[in-house]
Amino acid sequence: MDFAGAYSAANLRFLLEGFLVTLEVAAIAIILSFIFAVIIGVIRYMKIPVLSQAMFVCVETIRNLPLILIIFFVYFALPDIGIKLEVFSAAIAALTIFEAAMISEIVRSGLQSVDKGQIEAARSSGMSYMQTLRHIVLPQALRRMAPPMVSQFISLLKDTSLAIIITLEDVMHNGQIIYNTHTNYIIPILLIIALMYFVVNFSLSLVAKRLEQAR
Repeated sequence: MDFAGAYSAANLRFLLEGFLVTLEVAAIAIILSFIFAVIIGVIRYMKIPVLSQAMFVCVETIRNLPLILIIFFVYFALPDIGIKLEVFSAAIAALTIFEAAMISEIVRSGLQSVDKGQIEAARSSGMSYMQTLRHIVLPQALRRMAPPMVSQFISLLKDTSLAIIITLEDVMHNGQIIYNTHTNYIIPILLIIALMYFVVNFSLSLVAKRLEQAR
């Protein structure tokens, strides 16, 4: 092991550039998956005929597949039907599809946790179903679902490392380039990558705990 050589300024800068790509992919996927998850969760909560059943089939199918298979499908199979995505976009699309399915269940459970009495009271006061959903149900549900949602976002950040299979230039990819040229750098490089993930994920875990305590 050569810690001094592995932690040269050039290597650390290269790893940091890769980690910024990791964070960028994770941030975009978190935003997109949250939006789609809320839409899917609300559709399933409202039990809209046909659409709700279609969402159920899609969600259960995706939830029971490994993420790496979805990444392969998005990057290697979609071009066969005319949809070709660059590596960066393919990684975001695959993560968004997978996480939206996972988070939509959190959203649906959060909506169902709101007391039915509050809904009936809102409806009897003259509020429409959509007004009740928007002003009464959704705000309470979002507070309750925040801790598990943050935990899922932590998983998403770690899952970005799987995009190395389609050569996303993230921190794992850049680390691999470094230790492939200097085999005695493997442990030092993996340790610094682990530290980067730990710092961000541990910070998010603290946020989740705070939200859990404040709920």
